[in-house]
Formats: sequence, C-alpha cells, structure tokens
Amino acid sequence: MFNDPISDLLTRIRNASTARKSVVVMPYSKLKEQVAGILKDNGFIAGVNVAQDGGFKSLELSLSQDPEAITSLIRVSKPGRRVYTAAKDIPLVLGGRGLVILSTSSGVMTGREARKKGLGGELICKVW
Repeated sequence: MFNDPISDLLTRIRNASTARKSVVVMPYSKLKEQVAGILKDNGFIAGVNVAQDGGFKSLELSLSQDPEAITSLIRVSKPGRRVYTAAKDIPLVLGGRGLVILSTSSGVMTGREARKKGLGGELICKVW
C-alpha cells in the first residue's frame, strides 16, 4: 500500500515513459483523474480513460508517442511537507514552457489558470 497517490501517479507515468510503454494502468481516485486530465489538456499525455473492473475502478493513461513529451515530473508538496503559495507567488516552470499544477479552493488547475483567477493553493507538481 502507498501513502501518496499523486507520487504513485507521477512515478508510474515516469517509469512507463522511460520503458516506452503506450498505456499505464493504476488504481482510480478523483484527484489522480483531475491531474491526469490537466496533463492531457496540456499535451503531456494522449488520453485518460476510467475503466470499471469488477468492483474496482482503474485509471488508464495513454502516453504520447513522442518520447520527449515529458522530460521531468517533480512532486512539490509531499505528505511530510506541504507547500502552499499565494497567487502572486506561483512559480514559473522553465520560463513558462513547463507546467505547475495546484490544488485550489476552486479545484485542481494549472498555475496559469490560478494566477488569472487570483487563487493560491497547494503546489502539487511541476511538469516539463
């Protein structure tokens, strides 16, 4: 059993990308689905599918065929040390070419969306 589902998601994507796999399957959670949806919307992964297998849901991610679609996935806020930021202090990743994902009071969103809405929150991860 694992304690941090977001770290599990990022590690599975990182490992599958390194092994040149096209599909990653993992246990389902709403937060994982939201983070995966953001990655899909920004072109880092190709698709997100929720599958029902018996009594359990699973999350199936289709990875992009471009091996350089995801260079790095870094978990920022961890269970042992939560990292929060104000809207004006949301970091830029690689001068705006990367992506930071936040959990705000209005849901999970990118740093760019949170800055536009004037929302701060918990920094989940950085992707480039």
